[in-house]
Amino acid sequence: MNFTWILLVVIAAIAVTGLSNRRNLQAPLVLVTVGSVASFIPGMPRPELDPHVILGVVLPPLLYSAALKFSVATFKRNLAPILRLGVGMVLVTAFVVAFFSEWMVPEFTIGAALVLGAVIAPTDAVSAVAVGQKLGLPKRVIAILTGEGLVNDATALTLFTVAVAAVTGTRIATDSPLLFFAYEVIGGVVVGLVLAFVVKFVRARMYDSPLETGLGLVLPFAAYLAAEELHASGVLAVVVAGLVIGHYSTDASIMTRLQERSVWSSLDTLLEMFVFAYMGLQLSFVIDDVVADGLPVLHVFAYGLAVLAVVIVIRPVWLFLSYSRVRFGVTLRRERENQLTWKQNLVVSWAGMRGVVTLAAAGGIPFALSSGEPFPGRGVIQAIAFIVAVGTLLIQGSTLPFMIRRLDVADPYEQLRTQEQMELARNISRKAGEKALADAAAHPPPGIDGKELQAIVERVRRSMQARLQLQEVDEDADREAALWNAGALFDKFRHQSLRSQRVALIAARDDGDLDDEVLRTVLEGLDIEEAAAEERVRRRRAGSGAGK
Repeated sequence: MNFTWILLVVIAAIAVTGLSNRRNLQAPLVLVTVGSVASFIPGMPRPELDPHVILGVVLPPLLYSAALKFSVATFKRNLAPILRLGVGMVLVTAFVVAFFSEWMVPEFTIGAALVLGAVIAPTDAVSAVAVGQKLGLPKRVIAILTGEGLVNDATALTLFTVAVAAVTGTRIATDSPLLFFAYEVIGGVVVGLVLAFVVKFVRARMYDSPLETGLGLVLPFAAYLAAEELHASGVLAVVVAGLVIGHYSTDASIMTRLQERSVWSSLDTLLEMFVFAYMGLQLSFVIDDVVADGLPVLHVFAYGLAVLAVVIVIRPVWLFLSYSRVRFGVTLRRERENQLTWKQNLVVSWAGMRGVVTLAAAGGIPFALSSGEPFPGRGVIQAIAFIVAVGTLLIQGSTLPFMIRRLDVADPYEQLRTQEQMELARNISRKAGEKALADAAAHPPPGIDGKELQAIVERVRRSMQARLQLQEVDEDADREAALWNAGALFDKFRHQSLRSQRVALIAARDDGDLDDEVLRTVLEGLDIEEAAAEERVRRRRAGSGAGK
């Protein structure tokens, strides 16, 4: 599939997504369906990308963007359920699928079956999180699903590497799978931390928003490739780098934060649309591969449907066992207090859609063993992986919204806490703004009349209390040339007030009084206001310089 066709697929995916959004449909499902139908068009070229391209080009920015928006504090708070799903669930799924498929599929050895298990074990939370946010899933459920998506790829790809090495007879970094897993985890975390702090150090001394944004765009690819060069987990390196940069994003300049939000939002959308369209376009070619291998198509699809059923069932069973263990007291008291309700667990258990990692790993299976013999059951593995990926998306993805609405899983206590946190943020902003104005009034610039200063301070105070009137206030200041200096001082004081609010909010977050998610929500509004104030100050300075 050449670059021209990739661009055409992206353009078509954008058009389909736009139409889906206008009709309030789930874009991933529509893209997969349209792609599957389009794959049977005569002359359609095969959408075949090198798995290293998918893993090294598509996956890093998707993971990095998700990690940027994910709070470190939230990750720590939900570490236990995230690890149960991101590590425990992956291993359980892989081994259950391995034993089941080895028993069912004649072409499989136990090693090849474990490769299949590793390929289809990781979930992709993109569509589930999008649906959940739209329908009001509790933030903790969203956080667990997002955290699982950040961790499970590393677990599955490490298991995949070990399983492929065992089947092909090649060597990995160490003969012990446990030591290899530990090395992958530690190496990936270290690489991610080192590169993230290097980028943070450099960006803090740049004072150039386009360059800062460009450096942020390069980081996920650099982290992934550097970790892979060291035979560590590139996925974990990207996730750790994203978490660190996201945590310290409040230290970046306003324009950098605004640019990065727009850039990553657009890049996320493009990559996600391409992935789902790419999945659908595989259908006819998967059938051709099965036929070319001399295998009965109906049998292989029956194998795929059977494995799909196992994959769908094993997740609720695992979560039910975990819920029962916590429910009946076989755990710590703190974990019991933070346990999800059975309705919330049911939603999480149904959010098991597969995605880009499954397709990339299936395509990365070697063609031959080290002895030169064909890899056992390679074509069947790829066909089953496709069926599971598309099947989970169509079955679980299409019914998840109905389940969320039906179960009514909203958490009233969480909503109350959010309201309290928003009120706390408003109080912090109000106090910080008033303090900044009091300091400005106590230490006026030289040569300013006291009455004029008081009038300007009062105008700034009114603009904070009624931001919707800001445009009218600015127009009044700009209409009369006599008020030019007063308008400039107004913008200066207002800018100082907004900066003080921002500093106070960040300090409250760092002290543990204010939730990180609430901080980021409030800062988005402050950033826009502060950027507008800075732009007006810049224009006034430019106008003042031109008039001289």
